[in-house]
Amino acid sequence: MTQGPVADPAARRKSDLATRTFASVGMIAVAATTLWLGGFAFWLLVAIGTLFMMAEWADLHNVSRQHKRLAQLALTVPLAILSPLAAGAGFLAFGLIIGAAFFVVITTRLPKLARGILYCGFPALAVVFLRDRPDGLLLAFWAMALVWACDIGAYFAGRTIGGPKLAPTISPNKTWAGLIGGVIAASVLGGMLQYAGLPLHLVLATPLLAVLAQVGDLYESQLKRMAGVKDSGNVLPGHGGVMDRLDGLVPVAPAAALMLLAGLYLA
Repeated sequence: MTQGPVADPAARRKSDLATRTFASVGMIAVAATTLWLGGFAFWLLVAIGTLFMMAEWADLHNVSRQHKRLAQLALTVPLAILSPLAAGAGFLAFGLIIGAAFFVVITTRLPKLARGILYCGFPALAVVFLRDRPDGLLLAFWAMALVWACDIGAYFAGRTIGGPKLAPTISPNKTWAGLIGGVIAASVLGGMLQYAGLPLHLVLATPLLAVLAQVGDLYESQLKRMAGVKDSGNVLPGHGGVMDRLDGLVPVAPAAALMLLAGLYLA
């Protein structure tokens, strides 16, 4: 019996790149469209993404299917409150996220699952809060795009310059050059958005949020390393899971919302 031809590694990489690129274009198109539309469309995308993240968090922590579904169900309550049908209920949603975490830890005796409620719920609250502001299109785009710019800048700076590793025991591919490149790319974006009306204190905060985005990336990398997996999931072709794409936004969105609130109160 003859053995079939071995796949060409170069051809395989090219195929993987094509899949990844196609998926990236699709995700950007969906995100951009719902961000532009706002309202129910944006809330629905956030809600779906949050529930996927909760499932991936549970899987990374080796939680049973029953407990995973319970955590997702608990999250649906604050997510429902965030919908346009309950406009202005953001503060209530904040309390319900904390309540959902307490409910999960009491019923499952799994603090790690309750932490997942907070990890997934607070970013969802933050991005919906940002998008619901009068200038919400700009604010939500800023919070999301600075993470994208940081990822792109870090990737190209890391590949081009290389050098000392940032956290070799957590993510061997990340370098200090990548961190600096990501901060610079995000800062340039923030400066450009100032001409579109982004408040100055948010422009100045952009480099700090870029660092925070990379901290979020490292945190998720640590979770995956502890779980012994490469990706948080496989729902996104060529990209892994939803957490893999939103790990930087998880800390950035709440921080951006708090900075916006601070600016409003201090103005």
